[in-house]
Amino acid sequence: MDAFYASVELLRYPELRGQAVVIGGGRRHQPEVLPDGQRRFAHLRDYAGRGVITTATYAARAFGVHSGMGLMKAAALAPDAVLLPVDFDQYRLYSRRFKAAVAEVVPVIEDRGIDEIYIDLSEVPGAQEAVAGDPLGGVRELAQRLKQAVHEATGLTCSIGVTPNKLLSKLCSDLDKPDGLTLLTMDDIPTRIWPLPVSRINGIGPKASARLASLGIDTIGQLAAADPAWLIDTFGSHYGQWLHEAAHGRDERPVVTWREPKSLSRETTFERDLHPRDDRDTLGPIFTRLCDQVAQDLARKDYVGKTVGVKLRYDDFKIVTRSLTMPSPTRDAAVIRQWAGRCLRTVPLNKRLRLLGVKMESLSRGLGEVVAQEPAASYSLPLFEGL
Repeated sequence: MDAFYASVELLRYPELRGQAVVIGGGRRHQPEVLPDGQRRFAHLRDYAGRGVITTATYAARAFGVHSGMGLMKAAALAPDAVLLPVDFDQYRLYSRRFKAAVAEVVPVIEDRGIDEIYIDLSEVPGAQEAVAGDPLGGVRELAQRLKQAVHEATGLTCSIGVTPNKLLSKLCSDLDKPDGLTLLTMDDIPTRIWPLPVSRINGIGPKASARLASLGIDTIGQLAAADPAWLIDTFGSHYGQWLHEAAHGRDERPVVTWREPKSLSRETTFERDLHPRDDRDTLGPIFTRLCDQVAQDLARKDYVGKTVGVKLRYDDFKIVTRSLTMPSPTRDAAVIRQWAGRCLRTVPLNKRLRLLGVKMESLSRGLGEVVAQEPAASYSLPLFEGL
């Protein structure tokens, strides 16, 4: 999906289309409705805190801002950009809508997150047929049908890469954004893929890119030309061999239609450091809300969990995690809150906190129906008891 969170927000605020818009900063910065019915929006120049960008419109990206960048840094690049709060409930709603629309056309789908999927077209009737002299005409028509179905269901655009495998499709889906469609065969790799920087391959991150650059390898073509034995000797047997295969566009991974999650978690980074004792009244509701959200996620996906964990990041950036295994699985918010509170009693709480998180692990399928959950707020265990 194209700039997914930002695009969902533009459906809600169409007056912002074409403008630089940044999504981030927690739940603050709600637009203000004026007496005349117009809306007043917050801007990056007025932001103070250490939140990060969740996503941004393409107009904002033109200023050099991007996902994961600190909002204060982004404000120096695009001070007039509109700042909107995140609304994950809305994003998940549109995620379900676009995936359901795709499933009506092509049922073999691998879910890769809220805004991305892989689709297997191998057995789809007509996908392999030539149309009007175009050897890829059948798959081109099918891809256009998918784009139209997504747009009709959501009002949003998506970009599609159609290739022989997942590695190339991931790469090609980014080549012509927004609203793009890129078709590629193995014969096209030398002319269309090899001139690209190595960082365009999913799996070659900033550190690997920097190391390859230090060795004189900047493009995918240069990587493809490198001696496989040298790559293995330099990067290790597994990663070195993978670099060679990836540079030649080879990937045998199948589309996996179902993958059991290992855990579900929620966490939040605070706008300012909070002390477990001095800011107990602030931390308590946050902790309870995280437990509620985890319980809701479990119920929505029809899972129960048996292991509860907490995550804390202190003001010195040190991270501590603790977990406890319960006698029986649950997705009850109050029970999760109780056991997460027990986890907290086992960690040092004498320093300020930057982040707090709650996780459920050891997941198993629930009872097949979502039962009413008792909110965690009904459980009155004081946060950080004993200090």
